[in-house]
Amino acid sequence: MSNLALITGGQKGIGLGISKALVAAGWEVAIASSSGADTAAVKEALAALGPKARYYQHDLRDIAAIDPLLAQIQNQQGPIHALISNAGVPARQRGDMLDITPDNFDFTLDINLRGAFFLAQAVARQMRMGGAESYRSIVFVTSVSASMASVERAEYCISKAGAGMMAQLFAARLAGEGIGVFELRPGIIETGMTAGVQEVYTARIEGGLVPARRWGQPADIADVVLPMVSGQMRFANGAVVPVDGGLSINRL
Repeated sequence: MSNLALITGGQKGIGLGISKALVAAGWEVAIASSSGADTAAVKEALAALGPKARYYQHDLRDIAAIDPLLAQIQNQQGPIHALISNAGVPARQRGDMLDITPDNFDFTLDINLRGAFFLAQAVARQMRMGGAESYRSIVFVTSVSASMASVERAEYCISKAGAGMMAQLFAARLAGEGIGVFELRPGIIETGMTAGVQEVYTARIEGGLVPARRWGQPADIADVVLPMVSGQMRFANGAVVPVDGGLSINRL
């Protein structure tokens, strides 16, 4: 039986890049997002991934739906060997942080932090019950914004900083049970989420904002996920890995 990865937001962007890499490596994938199963993105993703992928509709804000989701995955595909906690939302509205509304703040943190935490908690409980017959792991895809301040989207930065600590806490709790926990911090990645600022960032990247002088691609993130979920980095439990072309390097 193939190993199974649950990938939130695995139908597009970074998540789809990770899904493709895992399927190519022989994994089965369970994709979960709030999108309807009949949306174009979901249909295209499943067509690209083939028979090793299944889709499950799940809104991260709905904590009560977590147990039914995991039961459905277990029944249809078996036990989860890796959770890729990737789904997230940007700030609803960029602007002065002094103008952020409670609704917009709560929306971002409910998905990026609260929902991600309780899903990881439930998966971790299942992983502990599953024994040690194969390597188990949780990978939190956060952002360079966990440590790099952007005052025009403060709630997003706060959610990612919290997610970074969340990863450390899960790593400390689960390391003794052989479950690896890692945090990936993507930089400026070419996805639908960044399409609206592509022209602005392209100029800044070419001007040296990113030392690698190019946009990141979803495949760049996927390349780092593979050794994490396969157990090749098991003694690096709790590792925080920037995947940003050098963007987060402190420079004069």
